[in-house]
Amino acid sequence: LYEYTSGTGANMSMVPISIGDMLGALIIIGITFALARNLPGLLEVFVLSKLNLAQGSAYATTTLLSYVIAGVGFVSTLSTLGVSWDKLQWLVAALSVGLGFGMQEIFANFISGIMILFERPVRIGDTITIGNLSGTVSKIRIRATTITDFDRKDIIVPNKTFITGQLINWSLTDTITRVTLKLGVDYGSDLDLVKELLLKAARDNPRVLKDPEPHVYFLNFGESTLDHELRMHVRDLGDRNPVLDEVNRFINREFKKQHINISFRQMEVYLKNLHGQEYKMVPIEPEAKTIVPIKDGKQPPQMPPAAKLD
Repeated sequence: LYEYTSGTGANMSMVPISIGDMLGALIIIGITFALARNLPGLLEVFVLSKLNLAQGSAYATTTLLSYVIAGVGFVSTLSTLGVSWDKLQWLVAALSVGLGFGMQEIFANFISGIMILFERPVRIGDTITIGNLSGTVSKIRIRATTITDFDRKDIIVPNKTFITGQLINWSLTDTITRVTLKLGVDYGSDLDLVKELLLKAARDNPRVLKDPEPHVYFLNFGESTLDHELRMHVRDLGDRNPVLDEVNRFINREFKKQHINISFRQMEVYLKNLHGQEYKMVPIEPEAKTIVPIKDGKQPPQMPPAAKLD
């Protein structure tokens, strides 16, 4: 088919490339594809699955192996066709400069993907938060990583984002996390009883860990509330929302039994007329929505009829 030069100076010779060499190159390409697709899976099934590896280590190993197989197959194919590195190095250098400007994001994502596999800030199966996105890592590819969110949607995130952005990995070293419940009660409430009920809500729940033990803190005198915070720990991320639901239901039920009011934002309305007289709007009955103005505890006869609140 063609000839290429081999060696330098007196040792230079012409080496022919035949149809057989071309067929050999095609066979190498086929073997490379077959090995890259099947060998990592066989390695994981027969070897890595029997080793006590950390979560995601097997995936990282098989992915790197597929990269190595593809690289060896590419170099072998070029060698079979008579294309040696000394002929390619200047072309590769020129292409690298050109591609570095035109495809810098792709190269940045590729290098970031390699760093993710080696440094392992995220692994397959990890629950992460990056920006406003939270979900589970399902795939780590050359250019991007796939995250499956809690609505079962797959989001493709460029690998560069994991290296340059702020990342929260909820399960990198430990799956135990703290759950915080904020609650405000009315002024005048029995604070000792409030603390006792909040601790009971946490300690009686099987999802809440005994160690670290739950704590209750009275943190602030609010505008209309006495602000408390219940801090508790759960073992798995999947327990965070269920434990909040169960503890909230317990608190709502027990506070009603003990006549402790969970407070809400309140507002007092005063009306002042042109003569400087001031009136305060209060309900006629404790739970009525009808309000009337009063002055010194009595309704003035000259005021208009009571208004209705929507």
